[in-house]
Amino acid sequence: MSASRWDQAGFATRAIHAGQDPDPATGAVTVPVHQTSTFAQAEVGAHRGWDYARSGNPTRDALEAALASLEGARHGFAFASGLAACDAVLRTCSPGDHVVMANDVYGGTFRQFAHVHAPWGLAFDPVNLGDLDAVAAAWRPATRMLWIETPTNPLMTVFDIAALAAFAHERGAVAVVDNTFATPYLQLPLALGADIVVHSTTKYLGGHSDVVGGAALTNDDRLAERLGFLQNAVGAVPGPWDVFLVLRGIKTLAVRMRAHCDNARAVVPVLRAHPAVRAVLYPGLAEHPGHDVAARQMRDFGGMVSFRMADADAALKACARFRVFTLAESLGGVESLVEHPGRMTHQSVAGSPLEVPDDLVRLSVGIEDVDDLVADVEQALG
Repeated sequence: MSASRWDQAGFATRAIHAGQDPDPATGAVTVPVHQTSTFAQAEVGAHRGWDYARSGNPTRDALEAALASLEGARHGFAFASGLAACDAVLRTCSPGDHVVMANDVYGGTFRQFAHVHAPWGLAFDPVNLGDLDAVAAAWRPATRMLWIETPTNPLMTVFDIAALAAFAHERGAVAVVDNTFATPYLQLPLALGADIVVHSTTKYLGGHSDVVGGAALTNDDRLAERLGFLQNAVGAVPGPWDVFLVLRGIKTLAVRMRAHCDNARAVVPVLRAHPAVRAVLYPGLAEHPGHDVAARQMRDFGGMVSFRMADADAALKACARFRVFTLAESLGGVESLVEHPGRMTHQSVAGSPLEVPDDLVRLSVGIEDVDDLVADVEQALG
């Protein structure tokens, strides 16, 4: 399905229509779920664009076209999870290559670097990407990739995508941005100079906590050829029903992200004013170290908020007292979630350079009535 005729349309219009023309066979407005493993051929080698569902599926094609349109990319690839997308991107490197990565990334990303790709021969160094001198000091002749996550999970650190992409390009390396927290509604890394964007579509893009998926997007034809090969050869592809759920989710991405941002903005002052909270990590605050960069490269500041309490015990007790916010891993769904990163999503980085503070609590602020969310935060903090 072609997305090109929607190129000049606004974001919300593209989210609903790009790659999602009515079905030519039936007129169905919603992209059909092509629940099939194979496709009939008129004769040997003569098919209608699809031969085997690992290699391609019309439902998946629609999602890939839609996501590419939203990110301003020529090429889009859907995967079975966000980590499957990360794995494919890292496989564009070779044993002996080196990657400089942010020193505050999703715990699963670090685990994959450290325990999957490092034993295979891919070296990496976690670095504060906000300090270009530190990045330069970590750079090696074998460095082929700069891995950026912004805002980061869970410390909400913001990095300058344009400056980092330029830095990488000057040294012949590829700049990759994990755009999961911001989504293409808030931030467009390819327009800022990045070479590849990755997503966990499980999160805001799906938006309803009912699907697991991932994606990688690029404008680089050489990288696209390699990613397409890896997608097919490794086979970590999403099923058509999962693809359908992400397509359903992105249709409302614009309105949901506005609500997420508005609700987070309302919760932050409550946290800041409470004596039990000693720090609020949210790029919308003027005192946030990355506020100016976020204001420049993002449309708004997102729906994720982290905060620090007196100690681990206080953080754990607060997590247990929420009633509207559900204690659960993941993020980006319509419902509000609360978690303790050190013992939940980031437990795998304990003892590593990426270990998170044990007094940290992370909120994924949903789209419920804001008064209910504010009251829940107030009662949870006691």
